[in-house]
Amino acid sequence: FAVIQIAATLFAPIVIGSAIDYIITEKQVYFDEVFIRLLQLGGLVAVAALFQWLVSLCTNKVSYRTIRDIRRDAFDKLNRVPLKVIDGSSRGDLMTRVGADTEQISDGLIQGFTQLFTGIVTVVGTLCFMLAVNVLVTLVVVVVTPLSIVVAYFIAKGCHDKFKSQSDRRGELGGLCEEMLHDFKTVKAFSYEDAAQKRFGVINKKLQKVGIKAQFYSAMVNPCTRFVNGIVYAAVAIMGAFLCIDGKLSVGFLSTFLTYANQYTKPFNEITGVITELQTATAAAARVFRLLDEEEETDDENGKEFTANG
Repeated sequence: FAVIQIAATLFAPIVIGSAIDYIITEKQVYFDEVFIRLLQLGGLVAVAALFQWLVSLCTNKVSYRTIRDIRRDAFDKLNRVPLKVIDGSSRGDLMTRVGADTEQISDGLIQGFTQLFTGIVTVVGTLCFMLAVNVLVTLVVVVVTPLSIVVAYFIAKGCHDKFKSQSDRRGELGGLCEEMLHDFKTVKAFSYEDAAQKRFGVINKKLQKVGIKAQFYSAMVNPCTRFVNGIVYAAVAIMGAFLCIDGKLSVGFLSTFLTYANQYTKPFNEITGVITELQTATAAAARVFRLLDEEEETDDENGKEFTANG
């Protein structure tokens, strides 16, 4: 579905460029040809929209069903692990792993599956279309674009640790809240309110600091890659303009190339924008799978099953 959607999207600029070439001067506009191109464009847009909807439908079903299974397995695991595992972790932290962390995985899967796969296919498809139109201008795009990948790579390295720490602090905070609320009578009996408040403040402050750093790193990705993409667009426009003056490229195909330059660099923005979701999902997944990988308690072969009658 994604391949069909992207193919229809990539054919559209060629149709638009062809229509522009039929609008030559004020008194030489081939309206019949332009009308045919408009019908073709409408059909391509309809096909792209239909298959984009199908991609989203399939991705959401796969993602949410996967998370349903992970959540069920995590809950079943809690019933089979030794008591030392339950006693060694706060109940709030375990609840966070089964609830909030699995939700983070779901968000990462939805973003990752859709945008990562379609982004890669779009890059490859656009590159093939551009090579078919003009090799020289394509080389300009290909040479400059990797700067966006390099920038995103260095920023992503700083993201992962920050999001992992954020996920751990969130679990720690949830564990403290659950502990204090569950044992509220004990807290009141021993006048532990002020100490609990101080503990909460320390953890909350750590979560605030690491959260700001994580969001700062992730927020840098998109503007930096967009800056590089602007350079690519300008380079294509200048090179294409000179080729148009020399008669080696039509105005319509220059328009097509400018559209392709945006489409070629756009997936890099989307992929790098997904890095935030993927980093969060990875950190959350590590916490959930640590629970799923815990050693299970073996059944006692000599144990007895008690009934209501003893």
